[in-house]
Amino acid sequence: MTVTQISAQELFRAAYENRYTWDKDFPGYTADVTLKNDDQVATAKVVVSANLKAEVSDASDDQAKQAIQYQAWEIAIHRVRRSFEDTHSANTFSYGATAADGSVEILVGGKAEGDKYKVRNNEVSHVHRLVHGTFVTIDTFSSHQTGEGYLSHTYDSVYHDPATGEQKGGRSEFTDEYEKVGQYFILNRREIKTEIEGKVTTQEFIFSNIQLLEPTA
Repeated sequence: MTVTQISAQELFRAAYENRYTWDKDFPGYTADVTLKNDDQVATAKVVVSANLKAEVSDASDDQAKQAIQYQAWEIAIHRVRRSFEDTHSANTFSYGATAADGSVEILVGGKAEGDKYKVRNNEVSHVHRLVHGTFVTIDTFSSHQTGEGYLSHTYDSVYHDPATGEQKGGRSEFTDEYEKVGQYFILNRREIKTEIEGKVTTQEFIFSNIQLLEPTA
């Protein structure tokens, strides 16, 4: 009996296409936002448009506005539906090591040479890629199953200097929660715990009263 092994690109592509994204009919949404920053609380309103641009208003202070703006952009950018070809056509993929938990390392060549991923249970469980001159490494520990793709639930991130390998900033741990609004899953809570030099800070973004915008004609 011959066992046909799929290529590294096919394995990675399947996991890439298994991510939950919003479709072309996504109308955008509005939400009330509460930001808890350790013992400080701020509020704002956010509009994420159909073209996934985020606009923050009624913020109780400028620092909170910037933090909420960044998170709203982050949320939207990861829900954009881009084809595998659009994102990775200039890259090649090969197998690396297989870990004890069954995760398979995918090594990237071509345009993004040096980037690495791991795939486990048809999900991308590890990302190590160069973003704006810095290596960002993300490990996902658990995920939400939507029936239309997976969403990361708990994960961490850390940044390193690509030349020296030195860590830049602290390690952050994330917990994301979602709710279904109409036919779309939308983030309603994100907690970020960041440890820098032994001190842990906690940010919590709570999105409430989430309402889809009316589709434009």
